[in-house]
Amino acid sequence: MNRIDRKDDFAGGGAGAFWRHPHFAEMSLLKARFTRHRYALHTHETYVVALVTQGCERLRVAQRRQTAPAGTIILVNPEECHDGEAGPGGAWAYRVFYPPVSLMTQAAAELGLAEAPVFGRSCIEDPQLAAALLAAHCAAEASDGVEAEALLLTALERLILRHGDRRTPLPGERLAGAQERLGIYARLIEGEANEALTLAEFASAAHVDRFQVIRDFKRLTGLTPGSFIRNHRLRRARRLIEAGADLAQAAAEAGFADQSHLTRVFRAIVGVTPGEFRAGVTDR
Repeated sequence: MNRIDRKDDFAGGGAGAFWRHPHFAEMSLLKARFTRHRYALHTHETYVVALVTQGCERLRVAQRRQTAPAGTIILVNPEECHDGEAGPGGAWAYRVFYPPVSLMTQAAAELGLAEAPVFGRSCIEDPQLAAALLAAHCAAEASDGVEAEALLLTALERLILRHGDRRTPLPGERLAGAQERLGIYARLIEGEANEALTLAEFASAAHVDRFQVIRDFKRLTGLTPGSFIRNHRLRRARRLIEAGADLAQAAAEAGFADQSHLTRVFRAIVGVTPGEFRAGVTDR
């Protein structure tokens, strides 16, 4: 396991470690303690399964604002917008899994379910599940591949069967149109990585007006167009860094003004700097 620890770095308001699971290499993990750090509103391609171990986090998931004291399990579905900051007491610590959709789909299938779970509640209290998640996270931290695999699957079984819901679809035809347009917007961002895009360009590409563009982003992602662009470019930078690109190159190719710009955005959304992320997920 290759990871980065920042146990003594409190100048940025926290300390943490970011690494890959020793068995499920496609899954990232985070262990962190934050005081002044505040996550910007963002989304993930993966699920987020977090256990608050100390203090209290204040967060927004979709339109729900709530607090999560120690012992709370936080669940965020893929592409569900969320943020986070210290709640009452001024600090919080947590352990986080970022399971990809493929892993959750496979786990659900092995449990006899037809599709990946959707979690209707973002903050739950389940002491047995909390203990299982903590054990699985500690085993992954210790690089014990077999034990970490078994403990994680045990925790996921309880999580999916006890707390997974079926997604209630929005009206089909209208939703399908918005999803199709979101794909057009994403391709435009990908193709114009180094350009400052405007609402008019999105509207022209999808043959709608600018107000519809704003509604599409809000309805399907919970983000403004600007936040969606930033989030999309951050994901591209992550993939480039994971593939071995240096930080300046990743910043330029992903569409950031410079490496400092990438660092600010990366820290605000991922919780660690690009350099710390690279140290946690790539071989030195």
